[in-house]
Amino acid sequence: MAMFPEYRPRRLRRTAPLRRLVRETHLSASQLVLPMFVRPGHRVRVPVDSMPGVAQLSVDELVREAAAAAAAGVGGVLLFGIPEHKDAIGTSAWDDQGPVQQAVRALKREVPDLVVITDVCLCEYTDHGHCGVLKDGDVDNDATLDLLAREAVSHAAAGADIVAPSDMMDGRVGAIRGALDDAGFAHTPILSYAAKFAGPFYGPFRDAAESTPQFGDRRSYQMDSANADEALREVELDIAEGADMLMVKPAGPFLDVIRRVKDATGYPLAAYQVSGEFSMIKAAAERGWIDGERVMMESLLGIRRAGADVVITYFAAEAAAVIGRGER
Repeated sequence: MAMFPEYRPRRLRRTAPLRRLVRETHLSASQLVLPMFVRPGHRVRVPVDSMPGVAQLSVDELVREAAAAAAAGVGGVLLFGIPEHKDAIGTSAWDDQGPVQQAVRALKREVPDLVVITDVCLCEYTDHGHCGVLKDGDVDNDATLDLLAREAVSHAAAGADIVAPSDMMDGRVGAIRGALDDAGFAHTPILSYAAKFAGPFYGPFRDAAESTPQFGDRRSYQMDSANADEALREVELDIAEGADMLMVKPAGPFLDVIRRVKDATGYPLAAYQVSGEFSMIKAAAERGWIDGERVMMESLLGIRRAGADVVITYFAAEAAAVIGRGER
């Protein structure tokens, strides 16, 4: 390799056109997925105080916002439901008239080209806020699997393009795959939250989804943030059970895991820039401590550079607008 002064890397950095020409990693709006929170009612918008610009939406409002995101080029949405009724086993999760099911049908009717992904978990639907059935104060893994499968089949029947189990129960991908196949939805893909880490970055989301655990935490089923090798074992299990796509969550603190999963599997890989990441950037930008738009775009580009094919982010519509204006 030639050394200075023969080789001068700054030659290709001098102008924006040169920088664009040799850019290694590109961020497209079509690679972005917007998480959305749907609740019963009509013309309902309930702002989430801890997530500036994010709101719980009734189906009509959600369709309007999703259509605007799609028009900006956003590739998909990820739906979370806030039901009217919660109980110990989350029966509203598989209610065919539930908010998620209604939203899926409306989106596929009104915005047919937008990819609709549904979160499959019980935490939004249980009165205790945990992701499954409780037994002796802990989540009963095997008793939860059938309920998750019922929820996934209900979402597929409503027209979901992809179902995404986020509960982190052992064996849930296989249970859901079997149930989908038996119900006639063999072509419905599963995006598995394969490496979902426990930690403090989910606080604002729990405000938005009304899913804060009423006792304890989720560390007995979500992963220890210190464990990257274990993440690869989780990924291998989910692939063996029939996962079509994989996810690492959160994204920013686990860029190394994103890279390792992509290198090890080559599977389509999503990474979720979670609520805490979003709200920290928003809060710092509101205080004038950072350039919010530039930090937003750099954070998303970093996730892509780490190896994610799809970025799930609350910034999706904002970032798509920036991309639409042209790279700087």
